Amino acid sequence: MAEQLLWEQLEHLRTLSPGFGAGERRLRRFKRRLYAVDSTVITLVANCMSWAKHRRRKAATKLHMRLDLQSLLPRFAIVDLAPHHDNTRAAQMCAELRAGEIAIFDKAFLAFKNLWNLTQRGVFWVTRAKENLDYRVVKRHLRKAQGKVLRDDLIRLGGSKSKQLYPGLLRRVRARVELKGEEVEMEFLTNNLEWSPQSIADLYGCRWDIEKFFRQIKQTFQLADFLGNSANAVHWQIWIALLLYVLLRYLAFLSRWPQSFTRLWALCRSSLWRKIDLVELLRSYGIARPKWRFIVRAEQAYFAGF
Repeated sequence: MAEQLLWEQLEHLRTLSPGFGAGERRLRRFKRRLYAVDSTVITLVANCMSWAKHRRRKAATKLHMRLDLQSLLPRFAIVDLAPHHDNTRAAQMCAELRAGEIAIFDKAFLAFKNLWNLTQRGVFWVTRAKENLDYRVVKRHLRKAQGKVLRDDLIRLGGSKSKQLYPGLLRRVRARVELKGEEVEMEFLTNNLEWSPQSIADLYGCRWDIEKFFRQIKQTFQLADFLGNSANAVHWQIWIALLLYVLLRYLAFLSRWPQSFTRLWALCRSSLWRKIDLVELLRSYGIARPKWRFIVRAEQAYFAGF
């Protein structure tokens, strides 16, 4: 039921405003739909949740997400156990992608069988290359570095097993990108042979928006304190957090909210027990003379006596 409500709200929001809530929009030249696919580990209490054993003395569950980078809204999600590797869910995360759309992965989702399937379906993708990748260079596009782009090669996978999984040509780009305020060298793989190498590096840079999304739902909604210890209770609380995120973004769209998501959540949370038109409250926030005087207090977000 939670999943159905989440996707119904999402589709309604897309119909009203396809570009609502977009991030930094660093790649306006791409008119195609951009998706970032990644996962995050949600830490649990090991001695209470033995079903979620992750490591020796740790317990965790994992949220796999495909995020629409134009609207910063979740498009597809899987809540799974943490020990399962990301590439085992790669095919499910990309099952609904259409021809012409662009998917951006971390190297944990590097599964060549799935990538070849996407190529056959006409889906473009960009991912990180692993350090031990076996390949041979077919053609070198750059003889020397140009700006932040160090290499741009056309390659073919080397191992016999890899050739069977992905028999086509690949593009390998090495470039300097900014990471936490510092420039580091990274290698990227893509199945698009026509984009400029800088565009490939910029596309992967958009993937950091999904990291911001994970940080928002984990810190703002406090996905560390769970009301139940069973797998069903934990997974339901994660689905409810995703549903709440979509509803808050929908409120932001209706009220043309100009402030941060964290401030939106704080204002809505503090007005739960007041009979106030929430959309009007958000629209009047920050103006000189609102219709009412509203003072946010922490105790307003809790039941009296608890």
